[in-house]
Amino acid sequence: MENTGTIYLVGAGPGDPDLLTLRAARLLENAELVVHDGLVSQEILNLAPQSAEFISVAKQRARHTLPQDEINLLLVREALKGRDVVRLKGGDPLIFGRGGEEAELARAHGVSVEIVPGISAANGAAAASQIALTHRDASSIVSFVAGQCKGLSDQDWSGLAGKGRTLVIYMGVKTAPQIAEKLMADGLAPDVPVAVIENAARAEMRVVRGLLAGLPELVTENTIKSPALIVIGDVTARENVEIAQVAVEAAQ
Repeated sequence: MENTGTIYLVGAGPGDPDLLTLRAARLLENAELVVHDGLVSQEILNLAPQSAEFISVAKQRARHTLPQDEINLLLVREALKGRDVVRLKGGDPLIFGRGGEEAELARAHGVSVEIVPGISAANGAAAASQIALTHRDASSIVSFVAGQCKGLSDQDWSGLAGKGRTLVIYMGVKTAPQIAEKLMADGLAPDVPVAVIENAARAEMRVVRGLLAGLPELVTENTIKSPALIVIGDVTARENVEIAQVAVEAAQ
């Protein structure tokens, strides 16, 4: 279809414009239509021309500007009008970004799609907080899970965290009590070190640390707000002597 535009599924990374890929920055600089998530920083949106049209499809827990199915249709509808669409997402489009769903519908309608990877929330948070998700002395396996997915209590998380493993939980702030309870019920020790990273790679970033059993209190007492990641495993305590010692003593 000669007059059909292209949908660019672009990862905006964790929020710092300096962490964009060159491809992402160039697409933004020439964008005519930007469909963006709520987690995309204003500094990144400012890279687009003032003449560009911006459509926010921000999602919050239990309240979406547009349901995902309607976002998918919006992208296709605009592309079929002959417009190139920059679909801008926090982190990476294919890691809890629903980029796969958007790409599938676009291809089904004969619309060209290009996916531009971004620094994922996990990678950005790890680098900014200097928590190595893998470490020869602590972890050789990393797992990513969503803390808000349906049927959380019915899932089997045994083996996702523990000795030699790191577990990164996206969208887990609101469900921190259920997450801690579930992991312990699935066999993880209460004294496993954890870190909660809020607003990773941004000027207002905070990192709070503790133990798994105290995760709910860690979130509430520090008034942690989204966007935030929960990292569980020994790697989170390597730079915190106090927590590391508590974990060692508890294991003896």
